[in-house]
Amino acid sequence: MHLPPRASGVLARPPVRRAGTAGLRRSAQLLAAFRVEQTDPARFYRVLARDSVRMIGEHGSLAGRTVLDVGAGPVQFAEAFATAGARYVALDADPSELRSKPAVAARGERLPVADGSVDALTVTYLLRYVADPGATVRELARVVRPGGVVSSLEFAVPEHPLWHPAWVFYTRTLLPLLGLVAGGPEWWRVGRFLGPSISEHYRRYPVDWHVRAWEEAGLVDVHVRRMSLGGGLVMWARRADV
Repeated sequence: MHLPPRASGVLARPPVRRAGTAGLRRSAQLLAAFRVEQTDPARFYRVLARDSVRMIGEHGSLAGRTVLDVGAGPVQFAEAFATAGARYVALDADPSELRSKPAVAARGERLPVADGSVDALTVTYLLRYVADPGATVRELARVVRPGGVVSSLEFAVPEHPLWHPAWVFYTRTLLPLLGLVAGGPEWWRVGRFLGPSISEHYRRYPVDWHVRAWEEAGLVDVHVRRMSLGGGLVMWARRADV
């Protein structure tokens, strides 16, 4: 796959970010967006797209940078990154989800992208769906140039003794019911699948494993931030300099 030429220079070294007022505000914004996913999908995806741009943009200007979005889809993401001045490339395993150009249909486990050819990579909700998460992390890191940024957003399992049982109740009971009301049997099945899927993934691959996998893939300055009372996991790092 041929990507646009990269801009000169490097993105800034990722600063340490701590959960606080900004993190709670971000969690509230994302929660509000999910409430309109069925009734106003354009608004829903605009919020998620702007959040992705904000997360990558925390590490430096995106103007002229090539950003590969693994697991991309709705055109709102392309619009948000274009507004930030980035050269945005969408990649998704489902060709029907790709509505922007340039775009490529491929799986995250095997990217048709040259080594070190993108300035930044963002990935969302991927590792629970691949057979070999460690190999997939190495593949994601492979295509990012030295000094480039990798960011990830995943669901997570709250560890706090108060929030964990509440999360279990929500994902096993309320979420399927809300899905049934909002979207019928199909969304009920999605709701039934999501909680057990998340729990099983972190039973096999705890957060500490994720950090080690990133480091073993050649990523440094790996940072972790829990969001939504522990129900979300944001990670970011940079590719080690050669």
